[in-house]
Amino acid sequence: MKKGIILSLIATALLADGSEVESLKKQIELLQTQLNNVKEKLVSIDTKNDSVKVLEHKESLESLNAPSSYKSAFSQSSFMPDISLVVDASYVSRNIKDSAIAHLEVPGVAHGIYGSHEHNGMTHTPMNANSGFNLNYAELGINSSVDNLFDLSATFHFSNSGVDIEEAFFTTTSLPYDLRVKGGKFLSDFGRLNSQHQHVWDFSDAPLIYKSFFGNHNINEIGASAQVILPTSFYSFVGFEALQGDNTSSFGTSAIAPTNNAEDIVANKPSQPNLLIGYVKGSVDFGDTSLLTGISYATAKARMDHQGDENAHAFAGQTNITDIELTTKTYFDSYSYLMFQGEWMRREMQGIQYAPNSAQDAFSSSVDLTKSQDGYYAQLVYAFNKEYKVGARYDSIYKNDVIANGVNQNKDSNLDAYSFKFDYKPSEFALLRLQYNRNNALFNEEGSRQNLDEIIFEMNFAIGAHPAHNF
Repeated sequence: MKKGIILSLIATALLADGSEVESLKKQIELLQTQLNNVKEKLVSIDTKNDSVKVLEHKESLESLNAPSSYKSAFSQSSFMPDISLVVDASYVSRNIKDSAIAHLEVPGVAHGIYGSHEHNGMTHTPMNANSGFNLNYAELGINSSVDNLFDLSATFHFSNSGVDIEEAFFTTTSLPYDLRVKGGKFLSDFGRLNSQHQHVWDFSDAPLIYKSFFGNHNINEIGASAQVILPTSFYSFVGFEALQGDNTSSFGTSAIAPTNNAEDIVANKPSQPNLLIGYVKGSVDFGDTSLLTGISYATAKARMDHQGDENAHAFAGQTNITDIELTTKTYFDSYSYLMFQGEWMRREMQGIQYAPNSAQDAFSSSVDLTKSQDGYYAQLVYAFNKEYKVGARYDSIYKNDVIANGVNQNKDSNLDAYSFKFDYKPSEFALLRLQYNRNNALFNEEGSRQNLDEIIFEMNFAIGAHPAHNF
């Protein structure tokens, strides 16, 4: 059609005079310009249609994927969970030989906190157990969203003793009324330090009060928890946990019977879940300073069987522990800050303590036993910048009332320790720490105080995608 119009115009031009020819040429050029504009519009329309089709196709594919609140299971890169590995090693120098330190105790409070122990059917050694070099652990973490309702996390603890499931739990993400439920095996939110993994701690070891009341694994139990954010003007929440209560440092779930006469049960295994924990916590900001505080309470039946120890005994009763925590952190710039952290605890135990005979086939005696023990730790950490930190910590168990059949046993209550540390952190994935400990709370079997001086050089390295830590 376009060619016909042009030929018609040319034919007309041949019959026209000169002025008409010039007029026709202008008309032809104008027509050509209009045709080019129409062509460009048609091309533009086709391109837009193609883009719309592509966009519609993309949206249809995305509609098949998971909602934006969790990762798509149809994308291979999104389907792969976050995987991380943390390795911790140390070099330790002490003034007390390893063979002797394993038998030291905090009188009336705890024994064997530096020695090997049974846990989940395996023999475990504590952190920095030996003089010289220690490969403390390799921690493999796996974390991912399951769907729009659940997240899943697991931490596997590798050591020279074997492999243990440190944590493996699900967490809900979409429950109404700001409710979050967690179930599986996990570190309890009791107190401040308990829920943190070791590589997050500001010091290489746990405070004296933690090691004495909870052993080397803290409260790490199988069970369920529920937390609800409170409708306050500042961030606050309340939580409740129901746990099995297998921790044998303060709780325990085994029936109490003589070692060589399992049928002569004097205290049956308690119903499980045995350990119940409740807490209320909150935080508020004052300019560049954040303040966190909370109170936690734990209660459980106690079944503590130490018939294999040098001072053989067993205990059946009730344990209640109260914790008050306080943390403040003041930032001076993006990386420089001053942080104070402290916790006070009270442990109250009441029940019957049994003493086995030499053959351990019967209990030769029993006494009504009551313990009321108070302690705390307070630490101060200053970060110069992103790479360097210094810190100091003071530990104390200042009340140690142990009453047997109404008679105070006059256990030592002047039990303290202090620590100093220097950190060099060249990146988010590497930490070198030099720490000095002085522990004045340890006694040998003869009842003599053994002052422990300890230097720890810790090396901690992490690779992979690791979840963000709590403040």
